[in-house]
Amino acid sequence: MKSVEQLKSEIENLPPAELRELAQWLAERDADAWDEQIERDAAAGSLDFLVEEAREEQRRGKLREL
Repeated sequence: MKSVEQLKSEIENLPPAELRELAQWLAERDADAWDEQIERDAAAGSLDFLVEEAREEQRRGKLREL
């Protein structure tokens, strides 16, 4: 397996079109990982405090319609 430094060196030499393709792939991969983490956190109840905060803001009349 190549080291990060080797990969960086190879990336720096990519043609612009391939660099854009790689950047898009990395962005999609990162977004997918983020979505999976949010789903795990939600399923585990780690985000329940956000629901409670929103309910409290609603009770105080501080929420606006989207």
